[in-house]
Amino acid sequence: MAHRPINLHLVSDSTGETLNSIARATLARFEDHHVIHHRWSLIRSRLQLDRVLEGLNHEPGPVLFTLVDRSLRHALEEACQRLGVPCLSVLDQVMDLLASQIGAQAREKRAAQHVMDADYFRRIDAMHYVLSHDDGQGTAGIAEADVCLVGVSRSSKTPTCFYLANRGIKAANVPIVPGAKLPPELDNPPCPVVGLTIDTHALIEIRRHRLKLIGGEGVRQDTNDYIDHDSVKAEILAARRLCTARGWPVIDVTRRSIEETAATVLQLMDAWHQRREKPPHQPHDPAAQVLAGRGAG
Repeated sequence: MAHRPINLHLVSDSTGETLNSIARATLARFEDHHVIHHRWSLIRSRLQLDRVLEGLNHEPGPVLFTLVDRSLRHALEEACQRLGVPCLSVLDQVMDLLASQIGAQAREKRAAQHVMDADYFRRIDAMHYVLSHDDGQGTAGIAEADVCLVGVSRSSKTPTCFYLANRGIKAANVPIVPGAKLPPELDNPPCPVVGLTIDTHALIEIRRHRLKLIGGEGVRQDTNDYIDHDSVKAEILAARRLCTARGWPVIDVTRRSIEETAATVLQLMDAWHQRREKPPHQPHDPAAQVLAGRGAG
């Protein structure tokens, strides 16, 4: 059954990350419906809001918003009522609940989550760390890592590290290459080490796509081994056996998003620190368990 497309307007006085995350999480449950996103970020004046209202008039549809300014909120809500489209401030119910429990009203502070505090600089520092320790670079720096990811080439180590860096985690990653030794820093690692593995067919497809992007056989002389089914299968099996021999937990990333993989890494980091009765780098993230879902592979 065909469904008519729906216009969804996301209106924010900041970057719009909160609204994008909420929309992505909820719309994942409506896969058969076509939703056209209209993102309106940094809406902080009446002139900017007028552009939103013009777009809303032209392509009406439900509105999700995070606006602190009362006059802008009122103007947007009035326009939605006039057009007969639903309008929702996505944080109001959460703010009301917390205010009732805390016993104080929230401050009217725009983009309060985007401040240059210690947490902000911790994330920036972690991002620089990942850039300097990607794909086996600067292995001596593993001593400063909060976690180290290992796995065969193209098993999503780098994107997972960058996602963790956005959480303030210094994540190094080291490739497991057939015939090559791991750096000595991993003989007695000062941080948790987590292996990433992936299904053979999925990895071959990813590698084929990678070869097309970088110029195919003209770039690599070992293309056959790189995507040969038996060679890749043996490579994955050897990497997994290495992790098992060293007692490193392994996550199968075949059907996981980067967010799910990172959430499971955070859980494994917590477990590693608990075994050593040592506090983790940051407080336990209750969202990690929800995102991880299936646990380690």
